[in-house]
Amino acid sequence: MFQLKQLSKNGVAAALEKVERYRLLGEPWEAESICRDVLAVEPEHQRALVLLLLSLTDQFRFGLGGAVAEAQELLRRLTSEYQRHYYAGIICERRGKRLLEQAAPGTGPMTYDWLRQAMAWYEQAEPLRPPGNDEAILRWNTCARLIDRHEHLKPADEEPAAPFLE
Repeated sequence: MFQLKQLSKNGVAAALEKVERYRLLGEPWEAESICRDVLAVEPEHQRALVLLLLSLTDQFRFGLGGAVAEAQELLRRLTSEYQRHYYAGIICERRGKRLLEQAAPGTGPMTYDWLRQAMAWYEQAEPLRPPGNDEAILRWNTCARLIDRHEHLKPADEEPAAPFLE
């Protein structure tokens, strides 16, 4: 094991700018690492917590491991009730999209459930949002359109049973 080097408090702002760039470049592991460096110096830094959560959800497409549970755990550390609801929705939405991308047989109801959970979180976030912030509405609409666009995304009790093959 290596002894990690500590980021200076003066370097936090610049480090978080790099997190944004790495996320845009599709390099979530680099973004995650920087967030962890920031949180080692400032454990409750709200922007770093959010960016770590987003970096973890960016990794859902590469396989889940413990990323879902860790992202959900980070929600507890957010001080804004709006953010806790909104980012709970993000976790569910991204988990649902990951299942949708897999396109494996039988994942339709699971994908539907994750997207509906996301929509429920966004509905809870909506009345708590700051003035002019319609992120929760935009995300809710995205989930609704995904469900409407893919006819196999239905609740488990509405999916036709697969025929028994002899």
